[in-house]
Amino acid sequence: MNKLVVSPSPHVHSGNSIQKEMKSVLIALIPAYLVALYYFGVGALIVSVTSVLSCVLFEYLIQNFILKGEKTITDCSAIVTGLLLAFNLPSNLPIWIVIIGALVAIGVGKMSFGGLGNNPFNPALVGRVFLLISFPVQMTSWPRPIPFNPAYMDAETSATALTALKEHLENIPSALDMFIGNMGGSMGEVSTLALLLGFAYLLYRRTISWHIPITILSTVFVMTGIFYLVDPQTYASPLVHLMTGGLMLGAIFMATDFVTSPMTKRGMFVYGIGIGVITVVIRLFGSYPEGVSFAILIMNAFTPLINTYIKPKRFGEVRKK
Repeated sequence: MNKLVVSPSPHVHSGNSIQKEMKSVLIALIPAYLVALYYFGVGALIVSVTSVLSCVLFEYLIQNFILKGEKTITDCSAIVTGLLLAFNLPSNLPIWIVIIGALVAIGVGKMSFGGLGNNPFNPALVGRVFLLISFPVQMTSWPRPIPFNPAYMDAETSATALTALKEHLENIPSALDMFIGNMGGSMGEVSTLALLLGFAYLLYRRTISWHIPITILSTVFVMTGIFYLVDPQTYASPLVHLMTGGLMLGAIFMATDFVTSPMTKRGMFVYGIGIGVITVVIRLFGSYPEGVSFAILIMNAFTPLINTYIKPKRFGEVRKK
């Protein structure tokens, strides 16, 4: 007698796979990576290659010798984590610190929870925040952008635009420089143009939806715009906040992580507003000039709660009045 087995939804396969989605993310990161190579030269290449290779190696070793499970390094998720971690680092960071960040990102942020699909926090941000807390001097020494810079460890450093705003300095980059990436900062966050090109590609491929990035950026724009209108001598314009720091990188590539973000559109709006509000509060009133990484990790922790209380109406369900 044949049994009818009914499995949980979804019942229709889209034809996509983890590997395909990860490759789409990697393609979307190419413009920002090329800008990083142009402005930070050899340092960007060394940091990115070290980060990617370390993440892949640590994932393989943990799966092979500790978890003893199926090897997943071919799904490209470790490569994406490694590249995103590198994008959140200065291009003059010593190799040994990059390796530690990769170990924390993969070993603590991902594999300690059971691997891809089980991690509650974005692994690359876990590694980045750990390094920021452990090595604050090295993590806040930003190389000055010099086209095809051959220097690595001895690269000339400068303040980021957010640091200049925080300390009321006058050497804030022009709007054009901020848009194309000619300013100090983490190697993958400096070019708004490159990141927007990646965003457009992800939307075209339907790898992500617009809800989280647009909600985050809109929230930051509105909040900083209010403060700017009240006191333009003290607070920067909202456009400056959108194009500086890791806001674009975080909103497009980090907050939209498939595993750590909400599943419903309403949940995405709540999640995005939360990230935007926390980011602005830290930037304007905290001692640290940037708050995107912390904001995303905090809202990652709220994602299970959002998914629990914000659900779509079940088929056939009758709402009680």
